[in-house]
Amino acid sequence: MSGHGDAQPMKSRKSGPLKGVASVPGDKSISHRSLIFGAMAVGETKISGLLEGQDVLDTASAMRAFGATVTRHGEGAWTVNGVGVGGFREPSDVIDCGNSGTGVRLIMGTMATTPITATFTGDASLRKRPMGRVTDPLALFGARAYGRQGGRLPMTIVGATNPVPVRYALPVASAQVKSAVLLAGLNAPGETVVIEKEPTRDHSERMLLGFGAKLSVERDGNQGHVITLTGQPELRPQTVAVPRDPSSAAFPVCAALIVEGSDILVPGVSQNLTRNGLYLTLVEMGAEIEFQNPREEGGEPVADLRVRFSGDMKGIEVPPERAPSMIDEYPILSVVASFATGKTVMRGVKELRVKESDRIDAMARGLEACGVRIEEDEDTLIVHGMGPGGVPGGATCATHIDHRIAMSFLVLGLASKASVGVDDGSPIQTSFPIFEGLMRGLGAEIERG
Repeated sequence: MSGHGDAQPMKSRKSGPLKGVASVPGDKSISHRSLIFGAMAVGETKISGLLEGQDVLDTASAMRAFGATVTRHGEGAWTVNGVGVGGFREPSDVIDCGNSGTGVRLIMGTMATTPITATFTGDASLRKRPMGRVTDPLALFGARAYGRQGGRLPMTIVGATNPVPVRYALPVASAQVKSAVLLAGLNAPGETVVIEKEPTRDHSERMLLGFGAKLSVERDGNQGHVITLTGQPELRPQTVAVPRDPSSAAFPVCAALIVEGSDILVPGVSQNLTRNGLYLTLVEMGAEIEFQNPREEGGEPVADLRVRFSGDMKGIEVPPERAPSMIDEYPILSVVASFATGKTVMRGVKELRVKESDRIDAMARGLEACGVRIEEDEDTLIVHGMGPGGVPGGATCATHIDHRIAMSFLVLGLASKASVGVDDGSPIQTSFPIFEGLMRGLGAEIERG
């Protein structure tokens, strides 16, 4: 079952208490980057805990196409023998990045300052997504991009022959754009500078430092973060232990919060401050989450999460400045908000309208079909909570080929009065291939068909 095949209807129904240990897969952001940085180092990078979802496997194939040797040794255990900064060779065929916006944008950045040409495509969902936000800054380095109307895939990038360093202020808060510019800067002479007004996930900066790049991050009162990268370093291969994905952990965590009597442990979840907005928000709503055994793995802070059913969660106003640290978690937060008391207001979320699908619209329509009252505008989603066990359910929701929409509605059905279906669960493979088995192992009533 791949994210590229036939639709797979799924449904979930009211479950008994969820119990046990939920070992979620490795972090998707860090998995992509460990393969790409490994390909730009000289020598062998060893990776453990790699997420083996379709998105990451597509990035591994792309790194092979650009000349790196990428080998799987066992579950989550991979090695990459890199070709060095600027060592990418020209791929002999089109690079298919499947469903992954992160994969395609980071890889475009990586090859944009090497004098080679590569053509990128993806699945129906990725071919709709705008690439101009990445190709515009890459043009400043001297790269040229030829895509379909509106800057869409399939797209050919002609890398710069004589790249120049760039100073770029991000117009939108996007870790993908920031990372693409930093990756392009690696093979440009001199210093490339990225300025971000609002902090976004910082995995690229942490990993660049780990691989031996010269990089500094300064806070400037007026501008926010100023990230300065010195080009043309020799990157050193690393041993990367990928922490577990906080965006995937969100699904069992939120399910346990709304299914009566639940008590689960989710070990080794990344607590990176640029990714933990959902967890801060849930705690503010009154969720019972304990952060146990905090430690560092692979340069990233992690902790074990003990999560219990929380029957007295209250709706809150989520501060808009928190959006970049939880942009992927609004769909599942809107499910939890449906079982809270009072209204939950999510502002500053317009970025969600250009993700794998228009996630605000997808969640609003599905929640309404399940009996939840919703208000929305371009940049806001408001959910009127119905209290524990108060959501009627009973609908089949459209997922729009979006893994997070599919998982969010399957979690909703575990606590609603009537079962909830999704039209297509196959995209779940892209980020969380073991979702179904893991949730069933905790006691969730989820089935196919």
